[in-house]
Amino acid sequence: MERKIITTADGSKTIYLPELDEHYHSKHGAIQEAYHVFIKMGLDFLIQKKLLNLNILEIGFGTGLNAFITFLQAKKQGLQINYTGVEAFPIPSSEVVGLNYVELLSASESSEVFDKIHQVSWEQNHEIEAFFTLKKRQMRFEDINDFELYNLIYFDAFGARVQPELWTVEIFKKMHKALKPEGVLVTYSAKGSVRRALQQVGFLVERLPGPPGKREMLRGVKV
Repeated sequence: MERKIITTADGSKTIYLPELDEHYHSKHGAIQEAYHVFIKMGLDFLIQKKLLNLNILEIGFGTGLNAFITFLQAKKQGLQINYTGVEAFPIPSSEVVGLNYVELLSASESSEVFDKIHQVSWEQNHEIEAFFTLKKRQMRFEDINDFELYNLIYFDAFGARVQPELWTVEIFKKMHKALKPEGVLVTYSAKGSVRRALQQVGFLVERLPGPPGKREMLRGVKV
C-alpha cells in the first residue's frame, strides 16, 4: 500500500494512505490535534484531579507523536508516566526520519528521546527517562485483554469509515475493562455510533469542543 508523508495545516507532518484516503493525524494540524484531544482533554483533565502518577494506554501508536508530547508534558508538569503503545503495523524507520515534531515543538534537547521512542524494542518495558517508561506492544486491538491497568486511554485508531471494526461495542468493552475505576478514554471521534457504544459498555460520555477542523470530540469516564 502506498504511503506518503504530507504536511498538515499547522506545519507538522503526518502519514497519508491514498488507497484508504486516511491520515495518521488530522490534516488540519497533527500537533494541534494531538495536544487538544489527548493532552488538554485527557492528561490535563486527570492532572486537575491531582493524579500525577499515571498509566496510559495508546490505541494506535503510529508516528509516536502522542507518546512524545506526553513525555514533554510529563517533564514540564513533574509527572510519573508509564506509557503503553499498541500498534499492529509499526511504521518503518524511513518514515520516522521524515517527521518534524522535534523541530516544531522546539524540543531539540529531547530529540534523542523521540528517536529512542522508536528505536527501543517491542514487548519490553524501557525507561526513557526516570519519570517516563514505555512499552510498545505489536498486536491487534481486538486481542487486548488487560484488566484495570490504566488511568487514561488515548483512542487514536484509524477512523470508523476505514476500520469500523475498531469502533464497536466489543472493542470498547475491552477499553472499559482495561481502565481503572474512574479511568478516562479520549478520542477525536464524535460519531453518534461511537458515543452510543461507549455509553452501552458503561462510560459516562461527554461531547467536548474538537480540535481544528472538528466541531466535537468525545471523552468517556469509567463509572
